[in-house]
Amino acid sequence: MAEDILLTDAELEQELQSLAGWEVRDSWLRRKYSTPGWPHTMLLVNSIGYLAEAAWHHPDLSIGYAHVTVKLQTHRVKGITWSDMELARKIDEVVTWLPGEADALSGFPKKWVH
Repeated sequence: MAEDILLTDAELEQELQSLAGWEVRDSWLRRKYSTPGWPHTMLLVNSIGYLAEAAWHHPDLSIGYAHVTVKLQTHRVKGITWSDMELARKIDEVVTWLPGEADALSGFPKKWVH
């Protein structure tokens, strides 16, 4: 499959420039998200789970009281592929979203997922 082609070190480095907070460690694309607390952590986990299931591409997650660590790797090839990059972008887009200043929605009053 085309999505099973491992990214080169140069491709990874270039892609990471547009994925703030993400890093490559031990052949995993990973990011730690901080939350305001336990309820938000569980909402974050569920959001990531929903996206992963829709994509049929499943990350490893580690959770704590106010944080979630996402680890992406294409398990079939034990490395990072374009599928991992695409899911990382979608996760970031959804879980860090907040309404803008001009929006009718006011947004969460405390520090949100970051």
